[in-house]
Amino acid sequence: MADQLYLSLWYPNFRLDNLPSALISVQRQLALVGGDKRITAATACPISWNESPIYQRIYVNDERSQEDDASLPENAVREAMEQLHDDIAWEFDLRWPLWTPEVGGGLDPVWKQQPSTVRIVGFGPEFDDASYEQNGHIRVDFGLDSPFLLEEVELDEIATKRVQQNVEMLLAFTLSVEKNCGISSRLLWTESGEPFAQKLIERLQRLN
Repeated sequence: MADQLYLSLWYPNFRLDNLPSALISVQRQLALVGGDKRITAATACPISWNESPIYQRIYVNDERSQEDDASLPENAVREAMEQLHDDIAWEFDLRWPLWTPEVGGGLDPVWKQQPSTVRIVGFGPEFDDASYEQNGHIRVDFGLDSPFLLEEVELDEIATKRVQQNVEMLLAFTLSVEKNCGISSRLLWTESGEPFAQKLIERLQRLN
């Protein structure tokens, strides 16, 4: 069954005024492994996820907007976080291309690289009763783990290659963050608590 997949990041001696630069750095790692360089949406939510956002902006990143730098991480993050408060969480949506099968009519699946949303969240220390202790100072939400396991897909040669490419992108991003973002620890985890690493190892063993 598909499960939500997250990467939590903790930093040593972390202060709230370090959060904007830390978020920008993590977002840039996504571009380094093939993701978009521009943010598609930014949101700030106070106190807890049950509250209405106090800031929202949607960016249209089409050909006409390529000369507009507003959606670049360094600009979008600074605008959304112009006023820092301990009880706010900030969300930034970006996209990266993952291989996805399109199945229909009894034919073999057609594989296409589809833009998939990655949500990068920075937590103020008092947001949601200091939930950063469990979620990380920054949490990366990859959405469902399906693209990295594709358990419903029969593994022929092409499917095997596509799954491996998706997994390689996930691992490349994780290693790039670990190498370049100054974190003290990280955790790749699922919402259900099922060990994603073990599921991934078992899936890769079947691929090989």
